[in-house]
Amino acid sequence: MKQKVLFRQRAWLPATMTIALVGGLALFAQQATATDPQTAVNNAFNQFKTLKEGKNADYIPALAKVDPNLFGIVLVTADGKVYTAGDIKTEVSIQSISKVFTMAEVVQEQGPASIEKRIGVDATGARFNSIIAVEAVKTVVGTGAPEMNPLVNPGAISATSMVQGATPDEVWRKIIGMYSAAAGRPLSVLQDVYKSEADTNQRNQAIGALMYAYGYIKTNWQQAVDLYTRQCAVGVNTKDLATMAATLAAGGRNPLTGKQVIDQKNVPGILAVMATAGLYDDSGKWLYQTGLPGKSGVGGGIIAVSPGKFGIAVISPPLDDAGNSVRAQRAITSISNALGGNPYAVGPEDIQGLRETPIATGGKR
Repeated sequence: MKQKVLFRQRAWLPATMTIALVGGLALFAQQATATDPQTAVNNAFNQFKTLKEGKNADYIPALAKVDPNLFGIVLVTADGKVYTAGDIKTEVSIQSISKVFTMAEVVQEQGPASIEKRIGVDATGARFNSIIAVEAVKTVVGTGAPEMNPLVNPGAISATSMVQGATPDEVWRKIIGMYSAAAGRPLSVLQDVYKSEADTNQRNQAIGALMYAYGYIKTNWQQAVDLYTRQCAVGVNTKDLATMAATLAAGGRNPLTGKQVIDQKNVPGILAVMATAGLYDDSGKWLYQTGLPGKSGVGGGIIAVSPGKFGIAVISPPLDDAGNSVRAQRAITSISNALGGNPYAVGPEDIQGLRETPIATGGKR
C-alpha cells in the first residue's frame, strides 16, 4: 500500500506530528519530544549569563567602551515566530556581519558569478585582515582568486567597491537599504563608532590600496574603504540580527515583513561562504561543532542560520582570541543542539520519513 507523508513535524517544533496515509486509512499524532524554542533560548541564557570569559575588542577604541555584560538572544523562525531572552534592544555596531549582506547586494545586482570570479569563495587560511593573503592571490588576479572570499577584509572591501552607483551616496543607499530590508526596520550608522574606526583604519587602507593595485578593486579604493568602514559601524540590536539571519533561513524572504529581500536562488551561495569563512580563524571549528552557516563581528554579535528552520543571533561583546563572542558561540551551540538545527544531522525520524515517501522507494511500497 502506498503512503504519502502530508506533514512531518520537525523535532524542534513544539506541536504534534500528524501523518496521513493515502486513502484515509489511518491518522495519528505523536508528541514531539525535543525542547521547544523558548525553553531552549531561556536555558542557554540562564546557563551562560554569568560567563565572564573573553574581552571586548580594543583595537577600535569605541568597542572597548561597550558594556561587556550586554547579553541578548533572539531566535526567529522561518515562518516568523520570535523567541527572546536578555537585552534585545541595545544597539552595537554590526561590524563584519555586514559583509554577508554587502555580498548579498552584489550578488543581487550582478549574479553569483560576479563574486566568485572577482573575489573568490575560498577560505584564505590566514587572519581576516591579513596582508599576506592579498600577496598570495596577486598572481592569479582575474582567474577567480582561489584563496579569497568576501567575508575577510580584503574581499569585503572589494565587494563594497563592486556595489554599483554613480556617487558614494547612491552606493551607500543600496548598502543600507539591503541591511534595513533584511532587518525589517531602517538602520543607521553609529557615528561614534564610525569616527573611531575611520581614525584607526590604516591597515584597511593599506589593504584597499593593495587590492586596487592588484586589480580586485576597479574604482576608487579610498571610497571603498570609507564605505566599508561606514557599513561596519551600522547599529543593530539582537532582534535586528536574528531577523537578518532568519531572512537567509527563509530563502531570502524576511519572515516578519514578508518582503523578498534576496532572490531565493542566491541564498545557497551566500550560506556556503558563511559556512566556510564566517567565524574568522575558527570557521572550521564552528562548522564542525554546529553545522550552521554563521557570521561573527567584533562588536560582539554572531548570527547563525539553520536553513528552512530558523535564524538566531546573540550579542555579547567579550571575544575569544579569534575575535568571536564567547557567550554567543556557547549559547547558539546549545540552542541549535536542543532544537536539532544542524542541517548535517540526520536522525532516525528523518530516515523513517524518507522510507515512507514515494521518492525514496521509486514510487513503490
